[in-house]
This record gives sequence, structure tokens and C-alpha cells, in this order.
Amino acid sequence: MIEVISIPPLATIQDLGRFGYWAQGLGRAGAMDPLAHRVANLLLGNDEEAATLEIPLTPAQFRFVEDSNFALVGAASKATLDGVSLPRVWAGNARAGQVLTLGPLTQGAQVYLSLPGGIDVPRVLGSRSTQLREAFGGIEGRVLEAGDILRPVSASTQMRPLSYSLPPLRPLGGADIVLRVLPSAETEEFSQASRDAFFSQTYTITPASNRQGYRLQGPELTRQATGELRSHGIAPGIVQVPGGGQPIIQLADSATMGGYPKIACVIEPDLWRIGQARAGDNVRFELITLAEARDAEIEETALLENCRRLLDLHEFQKGWS
Repeated sequence: MIEVISIPPLATIQDLGRFGYWAQGLGRAGAMDPLAHRVANLLLGNDEEAATLEIPLTPAQFRFVEDSNFALVGAASKATLDGVSLPRVWAGNARAGQVLTLGPLTQGAQVYLSLPGGIDVPRVLGSRSTQLREAFGGIEGRVLEAGDILRPVSASTQMRPLSYSLPPLRPLGGADIVLRVLPSAETEEFSQASRDAFFSQTYTITPASNRQGYRLQGPELTRQATGELRSHGIAPGIVQVPGGGQPIIQLADSATMGGYPKIACVIEPDLWRIGQARAGDNVRFELITLAEARDAEIEETALLENCRRLLDLHEFQKGWS
């Protein structure tokens, strides 16, 4: 059990999202970085869908009310436990009274904190995720605040600390975040010059960005087709282009319908990359094939399976210690 001592705005309880209600106009919510969320759970032996705390801003502080296991995964935040530095991806024990401190973010945008069995909040419409716009899920449908208590679903057991390596946010030696995309329904309706610019040049994430979507600034895109589009279904990863010509990437809290033309869609295995991006970061879009998208999905599945095997080996070795 953990008490929130201090926390900036916008920290929420999230899992992998709320599915099956798109036709009723309810988006999925869920973790902005699904990969970090999953790993934070796997390191404690939790189900991947268990609820974690998503912390998009720091500094923050938490006090352990009782002895507990916990995992911390995601952005680099100079985390310490009673002043002792912790790796960016870490799981282990804390004793009652110890204080977990998250310092300034030095890389990335989201930190995920998991507890044994997940954070114990009610399941609403099949998920524990917070829907801020609709004000339900998580803790009373709101952001966390000082004094909140986070309770684990399961009891803690003694565990030796362990860490894990995650893929880098940017290519080695690169300054831009590369997002792999597939063409979308209206891709061919944009001018050739616009398509060439979108798939080759850099866009910057603007401060007018949030869990619903990231607004980008870069080469202006022009749709050649005439006439307005009817509203149609959209989902996280869709890249829309409003009349001003500057793209918007729909994210975890995206709407379910929209009428802006779509130039591309970020593949599911790369949503964690945009989730860990922040205002001022530069992104580039790499057009790939369906086969390459499938390979990316297989690669992510293998990474998570390796994490499971690490935990199994860790538990086996503990039995012989």
C-alpha cells in the first residue's frame, strides 16, 4: 500500500484500455505507453492488463505504508528509494516508511508504477482505466492527488531486485523519434508533394498535445480531393490532417469518430514511442508494408516473452539461493 505525498497534475490509473464500446462513442483510454505498462506488470508476475499508475509529469513522491513489492518502468526520472538511485526499469521490495521519489524527467514522458496484482480500483465496463473526459474509472474518474492511497490487489512476497532492458526511444545516434506507419484511407488524396514531405521530413510535437492527441508542426499538407468527408471511425495511431495542413496523431483518449482526412496510421507496436514523446521532440514517419508491420508485432511479442522468461529464471534462481 502506497500513499501519494506529492504528484503533479494528470497522473491517472490505467490498464490496457476499455474495448467493445466504440459503437457507443466511448474510446478505449488505457496506457499511453502500452509496452512500459506491460513490462511493469510482468516484472511483478502480474497479468499484463493489471492497472498501473501512469505518471506523465514529475517530480512526485510516494510513501510505503507497509512492506511491498513494486516496479517502476518508463521514462528516466532519476528515481530514488530513500535516496538510493533506481534503474529506469526496476522491480523489488520497499519497507514500510520508505519514500519513493521521482525527479525531473531526463528522457521520455511517462513513468509507470505497478504493485502486486495491480492497483486495486473498481472495474468499470471491463476496465480499470481512467476516462478523464467521461469522469469514470480509476479513482473516481479523476487524476491522482496528495493523500490518495494506492492498494495492491495481491499480497507481497520477498523478491530479489531485478531490471530489464527496453528498446531505445530513438535509433542509435539519431535525434528524431521514428514512427512506422501504414497508409490510410485518404493517403492517395494528398498531393504527391505532401506525401513526399510527410514521409521524409521532420515534424515537431507542439505544446497543444495531450492524451487525446499530439498536434504536430512541420511541412503543410494539402489534400487534392474536393468536398468534405463524412465523420467516420478513428482509433489511436490514426494521423489526421485538419484544414490547416498540420497533422494530429490520435492517441489513448482519442475520439471514436472524426471527419478530417487520414494520411497514415502509426502501427500498434510503435504507439509506445509516441507515448514517450513530449512537446519539442521531433518525429519522422517511415512508410512500411503490412508484412513489415506484422514483423514488428512479432518482435514486440518476443520482447515480452523474453521478459516472462527472465522472471521465471529469476524465481528459479531465488529458490536455490
